[in-house]
Amino acid sequence: MVLKDSTQEHDKDVHGLSKSKFLEGKEELEREVDNEPAKPIFPGGKQVKHVISGGVAGALSRTCVSPLERVKILLQIQVKDPKFSGVGATLIKIGREEGLKGYFKGNGTNVLRIIPYSAVQFASYEEFKKLLKVSEDLQNQTPIRRLVAGGLAGTTSVIVTYPLDLVRTRLAAQGEGAERRYRNILHAFQTILKDEGGLISGCLYKGLPPTVMGIAPYIGLNFAVYETLKDFVLGHFIVRAREAELKRMDKDRELPVVVRLICGGLAGGISQTVTYPLDVVRRRMQMKGISGDLFAYTSTKHAFTTIVQVEGIKGLYKGMWPNLLKVAPLVGIQFVAYEITKAFLYGQGLQLPWR
Repeated sequence: MVLKDSTQEHDKDVHGLSKSKFLEGKEELEREVDNEPAKPIFPGGKQVKHVISGGVAGALSRTCVSPLERVKILLQIQVKDPKFSGVGATLIKIGREEGLKGYFKGNGTNVLRIIPYSAVQFASYEEFKKLLKVSEDLQNQTPIRRLVAGGLAGTTSVIVTYPLDLVRTRLAAQGEGAERRYRNILHAFQTILKDEGGLISGCLYKGLPPTVMGIAPYIGLNFAVYETLKDFVLGHFIVRAREAELKRMDKDRELPVVVRLICGGLAGGISQTVTYPLDVVRRRMQMKGISGDLFAYTSTKHAFTTIVQVEGIKGLYKGMWPNLLKVAPLVGIQFVAYEITKAFLYGQGLQLPWR
């Protein structure tokens, strides 16, 4: 009986030792798997991945907020005998007079413009970060370098894609019937070049100076504020590991998508509020050529002074409310879509929005 018990005890020790070794080996294997670098599912280089991710982010975010973008433009360009008043009333009026497609008028051009625009913006931002030696670790980044890198990226992207932005504004602003001047994107390009001086005249770049003046701080603030907010959240968003030890979450993929959306929305709201008057001037100057003497500004400075004299300071903020309603989801979706797509292309998995 004693011998049997001893044997059982010995077996128990052996089995216990084996189980312990097995568990240790399993944990070690899991650690090795976790530390193993992700295998990218897309064969292209980093720049190609950034370009694709930026294009996807731009197209998705702009399409989601297209109705509010149309409302903003309509409110921005009206001066005499305004037809539209307020976001809700304008949305109802568009739906009643133009139907569902009215909410997405000019969106085809916008998507065609925003895909290369967003692709160039995000890809060039990554390159400018390298050039300026901006650390990938958010804690070691400085807001000034983020701001400069973002500003340079925004300037690069807007110069490359500006003609499409001008055509999109013209298409979105025109009405129906007798007020409809352009049939489609190609016809708009042809008409503008034919009626407004040709390619050498710079007619496709009307309003570029205020755009560049506004886009550099806007995009710069977008990136700087977004990454600063993420850094703040990551520094305070902690989890308890087995009720024993606190661990700071220091990887982007560990930060919940909802939190990133909020950070993006706040970044967009702050940057747009600061630079909004330049956006109004840009839209007005883009309309020069089809609005008679209504927007006959000779320069950016002349546009500012004329708007303030005729319409007051509030004229520089026309369409601000729908813009703020638009910009939070726009920038939030854009940043999150970019990060998710980039992570997916790098083989780090696809994090769903509700996770």
